[in-house]
Amino acid sequence: MRAIPLLALLALAPLARADDSAEAARRILEAALADEDGFRKLESLCDGVGHRLSGSAGLERAVEWTLATLRADGQENVRAEKVMVPKWVRGAESLELVEPFAESLPLLGLGGSVGTGPEGIAAEVVVARDEAALEALGEAAAGKIVLFTEPMPPYDPVTGHGYGKAVRFRIHGARLAAARGAVACLIRSVTARSLRTPHTGVMSYGDAARRIPAAAITIEDAERIERLTAAGRRVVVRLTMGARDEGLVPSANVVAELVGRERPDEFVVIGGHLDSWDVGQGAQDDGGGCVMAIQAIALLRRLDLVPRRTIRVVLWTNEENGGAGAKQYVKDHEAELARHVAAIESDNGTFAPLGFHVDCEDDAAERRTIERLAELLAPLGAIGAIRAEAGSSEADVAPMRPRGVPTLGLWVDTSHYFDFHHTPADTFDKVDRESFRRCLATMAVAAYSIAESPGRLDRD
Repeated sequence: MRAIPLLALLALAPLARADDSAEAARRILEAALADEDGFRKLESLCDGVGHRLSGSAGLERAVEWTLATLRADGQENVRAEKVMVPKWVRGAESLELVEPFAESLPLLGLGGSVGTGPEGIAAEVVVARDEAALEALGEAAAGKIVLFTEPMPPYDPVTGHGYGKAVRFRIHGARLAAARGAVACLIRSVTARSLRTPHTGVMSYGDAARRIPAAAITIEDAERIERLTAAGRRVVVRLTMGARDEGLVPSANVVAELVGRERPDEFVVIGGHLDSWDVGQGAQDDGGGCVMAIQAIALLRRLDLVPRRTIRVVLWTNEENGGAGAKQYVKDHEAELARHVAAIESDNGTFAPLGFHVDCEDDAAERRTIERLAELLAPLGAIGAIRAEAGSSEADVAPMRPRGVPTLGLWVDTSHYFDFHHTPADTFDKVDRESFRRCLATMAVAAYSIAESPGRLDRD
């Protein structure tokens, strides 16, 4: 009788033993790279539900869509865990250039901003590139609209993006400007490339004695206003924002599990955040991260790969403008956190995966996690997703780190992520099918391999 090749036998058999983990990873990679269902799910979320701001009907439709999708996939312990979230409503908004000529300018109010009232605010614009420039303006900022124009640097292959530094004016600009007597704050959108598209995002008043309206304008218009004022031209605009805060309303984190075969009460968490801004479809931020987690356990179940530990999918709510879902998850699952062996989030889009950033509370545990994770990722060499390095994880898993949970962020090529980030352009058509499949493979292999590993990555 003709002998059946060993690899063929392995492919036919369900895998359960630790020494089968490399072959399991190969099967997961192969299935993910051929998968069509995940991409269809992302299309359904984006086109069928749309944007999903906290407190909106869109977010609640997304919760129901996610619950139905997970149940249809046959996942276990599917539930919605209640979270109270802020309801900020954008309202109608506009920006009109009055002097030196009349023109409508695109803008997006910043999340959490107060409104202007129906009459709007008409005032001269003064430009401050940074904090030192604002200081130099002194009393000249009083009664004016301050425009912050510090640019976000272009993406660098070695150092990455400069988002972390440039975003400070989006978050704190209104407080800084109000302290100088300004009546409103505009910022240059936090991106390095633009086709005259404004980028929104959350802001904070902190300890500000006065709360003034805040909005983002495009790179092109910020640079034009900067040129005009530098040439001695007077620039006047009328800003109208109907933004309002409607308090706290109920929403939910969505949770589902692939229950482990030997240690069902130990957990590897994978997920993304289900909410998005109220522009675009939240395809890259963070629909793709949500769907790759949903599809990761769907693939494992389809392949009959049940690891030692439970893989728990968590789709957090309210990451964009409050983080209430992440905080509530830690509160609800406090008693289980010692048995969380890892928490993984994808929140940088569905671009080509490179590996994972690792963040642990303890330096020695972080070094061990990086070393062992790199070994587990070796089967992903074919798609280049084998890097494990120290770095920030993601916002929704970060609250677990002080509880001793190793936190991981899916590391992707972000050279184009901030082209679409928090804009109307964050739509399904921007998602590359092949890159999405590679991200799915990376998430699924990492989740299975960590859950199947005999010991924890972070401990001897």
